[in-house]
Amino acid sequence: MLDRLISRPKLTDAQKRRVPPGQYVTEKWPVLHYGSVPRTDLATWDFKVWGEVENPYTFTWAEFQAMPRKTVHTDIHCVTRWTRLDAEFEGVPIQHILGRAKLKPTAKFVLEHAEQGYTTNLPLDVLDDDDVLLCDKADGEPLTPEHGYPLRLVAPQRYFWKSAKWIRGLQFLADDQPGFWERYGYNNNADFWKEERFTDD
Repeated sequence: MLDRLISRPKLTDAQKRRVPPGQYVTEKWPVLHYGSVPRTDLATWDFKVWGEVENPYTFTWAEFQAMPRKTVHTDIHCVTRWTRLDAEFEGVPIQHILGRAKLKPTAKFVLEHAEQGYTTNLPLDVLDDDDVLLCDKADGEPLTPEHGYPLRLVAPQRYFWKSAKWIRGLQFLADDQPGFWERYGYNNNADFWKEERFTDD
């Protein structure tokens, strides 16, 4: 069924060099997730930042919309082997969130908390990248519910399950803590250039 959702364009040599091993390119954006698509009431929605920080805080949707914004053009790579080149995401740069939180020196990792108890983890040096956003728009349009509306993390330097949909909080940690898929056998590091798909990779 997934093959029917995939269109495979012809690539230039330069584009081919951007495709990690084991991946194929699609012009579409396949929808893959575990569980149902959550419903969101923006009037009661909030986002929490806590853990190894000097300034834990919570913000509302209206407060999020007033934050500095940035657009990122990047490639994304799914562990299920599709790659989408030249995707566009818009949202709040993660450096704004980190700056306001004032991370303690002990903060080395982050655990992303999303709707329905879903979590995934990243080391701080991967999170703190110029391309990482709290994203509410893709390709110039608001995120659809299937792609994470109202908010998802976008962390393009790892397989895309590390970019949690329906994200509701960031917990900063001194020690790494595997998330949902990592506990079920997905590779903790998830570097697509190394094909780190599963625990044994």
